[in-house]
Amino acid sequence: MIRVLVAEDQNAVRAGLVLILSSAPDIEVVGEAENGERAVALARELRPDLVLMDVQMPRLDGVSATRQVVADGVADVLVLTTFDLDEYVFGALRAGAAGFLLKSTDAKDLIGAVRTVARGEGLIAPAVTRRLIAEFAAAPRPAAAPPELETLTRREREVLSCLGGGLSNAEIAGRLDMAEATVKTHVSRLLGKLELRSRVQAAVLAQELGL
Repeated sequence: MIRVLVAEDQNAVRAGLVLILSSAPDIEVVGEAENGERAVALARELRPDLVLMDVQMPRLDGVSATRQVVADGVADVLVLTTFDLDEYVFGALRAGAAGFLLKSTDAKDLIGAVRTVARGEGLIAPAVTRRLIAEFAAAPRPAAAPPELETLTRREREVLSCLGGGLSNAEIAGRLDMAEATVKTHVSRLLGKLELRSRVQAAVLAQELGL
């Protein structure tokens, strides 16, 4: 069972999200928060598998709340917003969000996104992905790779490259001819070596380095 905390300041929207998620047999909504501060407090108390986090909330915005939840290591965060502005996208990614979806996402895709993130795989809405790719294409490559990159094994570098291509664990396993559990181990190790908070951040780094 995937335990989810829903953080959304609009009561009607929050109720709708809870209704959608509760319709899935493998998802349980364990808590609801109407502002960012409450979201952080409940995440620490309930230790859900995932927090569905609205980006614009009173008392503490979703990006700041995401940063605290991720830093505490209490849950993965899937950011949900009506906005696709770069400041929110990159703010959420820098904060360590495991996924980013627009509120225009339909019920089926929302449930699918929760399942994807709960499996430990990052997810970015297609519209946001296009923005990121355009941003990478326009930005100059960094002058040098971070020194931590040299600590990666050959396999870890291959997995990092696959993450940059947006591949899931299953797809990486097929491409590199290894077990999916082994892929998860490599992802966990490379995140630790590179001091990254999520596989989405790893994908961003791989894109920036042109891997």
